[in-house]
Amino acid sequence: MQNIIVVTNVLGDLGTNCYTVVNTDTRETVIIDPAANADFLLKMLQNQNYDLKAILLTHAHFDHMAAVNDLKEAMPEVPVYIGVNDEELLSNCAANLSAMFAEPVFVKADKTVSDGELLPMLGTTITCIEVPGHTKGGMCYYFEENKLLFDGDTLFTGSIGRSDFPTGDGELLIRSIEEKLFVLPDDVVVYPGHNSKTKIGREKAGNMFF
Repeated sequence: MQNIIVVTNVLGDLGTNCYTVVNTDTRETVIIDPAANADFLLKMLQNQNYDLKAILLTHAHFDHMAAVNDLKEAMPEVPVYIGVNDEELLSNCAANLSAMFAEPVFVKADKTVSDGELLPMLGTTITCIEVPGHTKGGMCYYFEENKLLFDGDTLFTGSIGRSDFPTGDGELLIRSIEEKLFVLPDDVVVYPGHNSKTKIGREKAGNMFF
């Protein structure tokens, strides 16, 4: 098993968790949901000698991707990934909520991923798990070998994501969690888009929505 660490930075006006996932042996890195403050993230990469291989977006809401364009300007070779069914939201400032909460944000993905797709990165394999409900094409990134799940705004500690935004569906969100996430081992650590981390078993046993 690879030596993987997770660095959490809470960024942006909505307090979004931006995760930097690092193979400590090779320094290879992915950033999940760069919410804001690209300068801070770039300095961290440089100071820690992290080798950024990809930017992974869990979904296309502005508070999870507002730093993408500045990161790409500094590192144009680093690909941006998003779920195939959320790609069109990236360029729609009403659907990505930037028109509602902030200045319009438009982002372009380099690659799209589908449910069940495997990404060989950081010396391990990341499984893409599509979880529609918060948005129509939300994507979780599951590091099976290390039992780490990055699930965006799908499942929270004691709660779930909102489903009243464009393309959201509350019943589908519940079903996605039950059928896609609660089948994972109880000791999988869940890194959500906001607030503190949790575990699958804890949410199965005590989440008020189930």
